Amino acid sequence: MTRKPRSDAEANRDRLLAAAAAAMTREGRHVPLAVIAAEAGVGVGTLYRKYADRDALMQALEYRAYGLLNQILDDIAGRDLPGLDAIGEFLARTVEIASRLVLPLHGAPPLVTTEAVAARQQINDRLDGFIARGRADGTVAAAVNATDIIVFSALITQPLAHGPDWERLAARQLAIFLNGIAGSGQRSIPGPPVTREDIEAAFEGTAD
Repeated sequence: MTRKPRSDAEANRDRLLAAAAAAMTREGRHVPLAVIAAEAGVGVGTLYRKYADRDALMQALEYRAYGLLNQILDDIAGRDLPGLDAIGEFLARTVEIASRLVLPLHGAPPLVTTEAVAARQQINDRLDGFIARGRADGTVAAAVNATDIIVFSALITQPLAHGPDWERLAARQLAIFLNGIAGSGQRSIPGPPVTREDIEAAFEGTAD
């Protein structure tokens, strides 16, 4: 059976959520909704028909983020990775989709609905599973839990406001974190290091 093409309404919804996440990453959570609609290529009336107000839009973005994270976890769970590698893969892929993650630890209003709590519990349980696998296979030694991984993910998926080359910085912090929880063997840290001079140069670039 062939799949039905997606409706215009579904396409509009996807464009709105993608535009909203990008605009909020760039300009903050209070970016005008008219800006989001324009970037999505739809009228502001279309936005309001989908999402009655900013809170409704934020809720949709949060549910979308949980879905993206669980998709990543689905993929990793289907591969036979050592526990530490599974954790590293999860963290690296959250950095790749950082601009699409609108979550409470990124400043979004926390959802406490049954669905949101269940989504967070699922993410937590699966990360604890990776940790348990790592303890069993000897790749994880530190007394960490899923919350430690989630908090670290929140940190490395929010670029510093005036820092240089966030992709490089995040990769280094990720390697350092994994070395800190590893059972044995040190991962190489991507280089070169980010120096004080790099930071000052980035600051100067924003002063114009």
